[in-house]
Amino acid sequence: MQPVGRQYVVVRPLFSEDSFAEQYERINRNRKTLRHHLKDYFTCDKNRAKNAALSFLPITGWMKNYNIKEWLLGDIVSGISTGLVAVLQGLAFSLLASLPPGYGLYTAFFPAIVYFFLGTSRHLSVGAFPILSLMVGAVVTRLVPDEGLSTNITGFEGLSMEQQRVLVASSVTFVMGAFQLIMGLLQVGFIVMYLSDTLVSGFTTAAAVHILVSQLRFVLGLDFPGINGPLAIVYTLVEVFSRITNTNVADLVTSIVIMALVLIVKEINDRFKSKLPVPIPIEVIMTVIACGVSYAFNFEERFDVVVVGEMVNGYESPVAPNLEVIKESAVEAFPMAIVGFAVAFSVAKVYSVKHDYTIDGNQELIAFGISNIFGASFRSFAASTALSRTAIQESTGGKTQIAGVLSALMVLIVIVAVGFLLEPLPRSVLGALVIVNLKGMLMQFRELPFLWKNDRSDFVTWVLTFLASLFLGLDLGLAVGLGAELFTVVCRTQFPRCSVLANITGTDIYRDRKDYISISEPDGVKIFKIPSPIFFANIDFFRDKLVQAVGFSPVRVLKKRNKALRKIRKMLQNGELEVSDGGLKVRHPSTDTSEEDDSSMEGLDQPTDFSGLPIQVNWNTELPANISVPPVNMHSLVLDFTAVSFLDISALKGLKMTLKEFIRIEVDVYIVSCDVYIMEKLHQCTFFDDEIKTSIFYPTLHDAMLHILEKHPDHGELEKDISRNNGIIQRDCISV
Repeated sequence: MQPVGRQYVVVRPLFSEDSFAEQYERINRNRKTLRHHLKDYFTCDKNRAKNAALSFLPITGWMKNYNIKEWLLGDIVSGISTGLVAVLQGLAFSLLASLPPGYGLYTAFFPAIVYFFLGTSRHLSVGAFPILSLMVGAVVTRLVPDEGLSTNITGFEGLSMEQQRVLVASSVTFVMGAFQLIMGLLQVGFIVMYLSDTLVSGFTTAAAVHILVSQLRFVLGLDFPGINGPLAIVYTLVEVFSRITNTNVADLVTSIVIMALVLIVKEINDRFKSKLPVPIPIEVIMTVIACGVSYAFNFEERFDVVVVGEMVNGYESPVAPNLEVIKESAVEAFPMAIVGFAVAFSVAKVYSVKHDYTIDGNQELIAFGISNIFGASFRSFAASTALSRTAIQESTGGKTQIAGVLSALMVLIVIVAVGFLLEPLPRSVLGALVIVNLKGMLMQFRELPFLWKNDRSDFVTWVLTFLASLFLGLDLGLAVGLGAELFTVVCRTQFPRCSVLANITGTDIYRDRKDYISISEPDGVKIFKIPSPIFFANIDFFRDKLVQAVGFSPVRVLKKRNKALRKIRKMLQNGELEVSDGGLKVRHPSTDTSEEDDSSMEGLDQPTDFSGLPIQVNWNTELPANISVPPVNMHSLVLDFTAVSFLDISALKGLKMTLKEFIRIEVDVYIVSCDVYIMEKLHQCTFFDDEIKTSIFYPTLHDAMLHILEKHPDHGELEKDISRNNGIIQRDCISV
């Protein structure tokens, strides 16, 4: 290859796949079979055991490289800042889980300690996540409703409603952690790839609306039981508006003031984050002020405001999960495991790219699985990460999970020492803080116009996921969203946008003939491209689109030709036709108007047989009267397999049948840019025979077109234009 300015010149032989294989020898590689992969996976030696142990404890990797001088101060500041936020979010998100506020502190402590040793992300803040809390709350209120009898479960005897709810939350968290641990051990961390950004956006937006509606009863100071199940959001809104006249004005005013001030200060933090050493901890400030005002003016008795009340004091003894609760909640725990991991992994991936280190999806599953199992034993509920909390940990200078441990220590101080100071805090303040933190998720509605303009399939996935999650519940909504997403993928592969290509004048480039003005389509040649794998679900679509592209059905033409040959033989035998220099001539018209029976229709799809005829029929000339055959105005068909990544057996059979149909009506078929491994599969599956030969395969589209030009030199001016502009055929050599 010789560069000439912004042009290039290539002189090489014209290759088919056969001639290319003769000139360039391939390396015979021994590919591993499934047995070899399994053997390698389960083989253990000293080095592999050591590496496995180190990968199971990622802390050993980064701790030995810890830079005390540069990182410690940042981790301390970050840990304190994140810990204060973790305390408040733990209290607030426990309301979503329908649990006493103090138990959210356990969720902010135990999982974070375990993740410190097992997690691969250095910036993730582990603890309560609002969507998971809401999903836990749905299980809690289903098994232990606010009104009426609890589900008949062994182990509930002698427990208060609060204790029953804590047991349910810890049991479902245990199952969730078990699912995550099993998936991590089975190395299926890739499962998160099936949750696209569009699906997650629609799901989290619906969850944000659920959370917003669920907090209205706290913000307005209304007293009615929590509702779960399909259409829960509708029933909750009905309850809110039917009781709106009972709104507690003190709760409402407090919530509005809190939300307004927090939103304003958060906006200031965003605007001036480059100038502020640390973000203003407005949630902490407002919580302290609200506690003081509530205590000073006795909000609980004077204004009938519901406050946090008695806080947990220290740690309770470990508790085993309830087996009956596990049976009742296993179905809901699995989507919780997926959602918790998907959100945490997505956030961790963002910061790992930003700070240039790697994370391991399978190890993250193991870390969160063990964190949730361990936390559930100490009465915490489902843990993942909160986006705002992780952003604070990173933006305030956190470099490693030491910041996470320090934030857990801040929670520990609240649990064992100063938790009683939060007892006067109105629950409406926690509800207001929850609603304010939904801003980022609710703003995802802004994605809809972009999706509508640029990708209607993703738009449909977003809307279906959102509506299903909103009205059917988060667990069913996730399943519907995943189904919608997979359906769009199937549609895109089952119904790809096939096209007919033509040559861009003056180049060796071929594009869709509908998209360009200066384009040359050679006479008698069709270039057909299918931009997807060919498999059992789209092989019929491929055949139909190919028939539309060429303008005729090859099997119909073949049957018509064979039927015409039978008629010609019969007329010759009856003396109705004679052979002359001009071809076949009719002596006298046939009087036989009988139709052929079904048995005589057999064999019409076989290759045309001219044996026994004194002349070979030219199907493009005028045929004798009352003999009609559809015209075929092409001599070559080129199939561009550039985008075909695999063929299954069903598609292979359908492709073979299609190629034979064209070959039998004297249309030369060529396949170009076929993947090497597909070629190997074709050889293994005995694709080639007397009709379909390896010589029809060419490495590039231009190679095939120049071969066609050489074979049909006088078949149209456009092909001469290709020769003049793109290549000169001289002794099987191309000069482009």
